[in-house]
Parts: sequence; C-alpha cells; structure tokens
Amino acid sequence: MSKKKKILFIVFAALIIIAAIFWLSIKPSNNRNWNDDQTALPYAEFVDDRVHVHNVRNFIYSSTDQYIKNYYSKTYDLTKIKNLYYIVEPFSEWDGAAHTFFSFEFEDDTFVSISVEIRKEKGESFSALKGILKQYEIMYVVGDEKDLVKLRSNFRKDDVFMYPVDTSKQKIKELFVNMLTEANELKKKPKFYNTLTNTCTTNIVKHANIVSPNKIPFDYRILAPGYSDRFAYELGLIKKHGTFEETRAYYKINELAEKFANDDNFSRLIRKK
Repeated sequence: MSKKKKILFIVFAALIIIAAIFWLSIKPSNNRNWNDDQTALPYAEFVDDRVHVHNVRNFIYSSTDQYIKNYYSKTYDLTKIKNLYYIVEPFSEWDGAAHTFFSFEFEDDTFVSISVEIRKEKGESFSALKGILKQYEIMYVVGDEKDLVKLRSNFRKDDVFMYPVDTSKQKIKELFVNMLTEANELKKKPKFYNTLTNTCTTNIVKHANIVSPNKIPFDYRILAPGYSDRFAYELGLIKKHGTFEETRAYYKINELAEKFANDDNFSRLIRKK
C-alpha cells in the first residue's frame, strides 16, 4: 500500500471511530422541552387484578393544535376486560404510511387506548430520516378515546379504521398488562424511537408476540403500516366482514365519530360489531 493510501485509510478509520463515539454518546432523556401534549408520561400500579393508571390523557380540542389539557387517573379491573380493537390511521401524504394503536374495552363501557408515539420537543415535527438518527424519544400515550380517536377522525380529518381483534379475553388482559409494563419502563429508562425498528406498529407486533409467541411473522407491511390492516386480515387477526375491501369500509368510523362527537357514549356509539 502506498503512503498516500495509508494516510487516506488512517483518516477514514479515524472518522469512522469518531462517528461511532459520537453515535454512542447520544443518550435518550425524559428531561427535554416537550410539546404540550406529551409532557406527562403515563404509569401504572398493579394490585392483584386491578391496575391504577396515572396520566390518562383526555384533552378537549378546538383544533389540532388548540386544546385544553386534561389528565385523569383511573383504576381498571382486569377481570372485566372485554374486547380489543386495532386502529389504523393512514396518512394521505405517503402511500403506506399510517399510525396504528390499540384500544381496550371493559364490561362497564370503559374504553382506553394505548398509542406508541414519538415524543416531540416544542417545534419538532416528524421526519422518517430523523427517526433513524436518534432524534426522537418514544412514549406510550395512554388516553381516552375522546382524545386519541377523535383527534384523528374529527380534527385531523384522517380516515380511521377500528377493527375488532379476534382473540381471547385472557390474551387481551395479558396484552394490556404488557403494554402498561413497558410504559412504566419508559418512565424509568427512556428509549429512542427508530423509524425501522421501534415504531408504533413494531411495538404492537412485539407485544402481541410476547403474549402469543410467533403469532405475527415479519412482513414488509409492519414497516408500511398503511397496509397492516390487510396483513392482519390475511392472518385472521381481525374480525372479517366480507372481503378485505368490504371489511375496511365497514369498520371505518369517521361518519359515526362526527355524528356522536359530543355524546357521553362516544366510544360505544362509534363501534361496529
């Protein structure tokens, strides 16, 4: 190797080492100037078959960025858990992009959603590239459906599909506990979001496969969650109502969400069995 090539090699190797040291030095934090809707991390206290959840979000919106902040604490009886719903919110600006989350129904007409999201600092917006570069922490938002669902259907005006998941009450209970346990862990030890490996949908798959090992195999539609409902349909994970296209049209809830926007029974009235 010539002297010039040796120097270039040494310089290149040094740059790689410096970049690696810089990359490893970037650590996630729970102490930043967070966006107003993501300041409070939820956490749960488990006692026998009851779980007391703190910081359940229930904002009152007048627009997507104008709202009255509101959180509450609530105790959920795990023996009363009833149904699970897989919710898909496709984004119009990029084919295949979507947000996905779970919502849980209890026998007393109590509903609560768990949504895995980037935790944005003030002034931040989502970028898929930045999501690979340790630019966002990840958080579990535990929220009332009058917040998490209505924000998307009634204020963002995105299509929202709410699919009943075909599984047992025991599996739903285990999933709920598992997701809240992860929320507790994130409160103690923050983690970075990653556009490829640590997203809303990859976390849903992770939790589902903890409860039912190997239930959901890897598929590109996990990384393109706008197609994840078709994948769930093909695997038999959601209740079917004819063809996939018929099922998708049936479980679109936007019209009902607008109709019952101010009804105290919003969550019950937007559902199709």
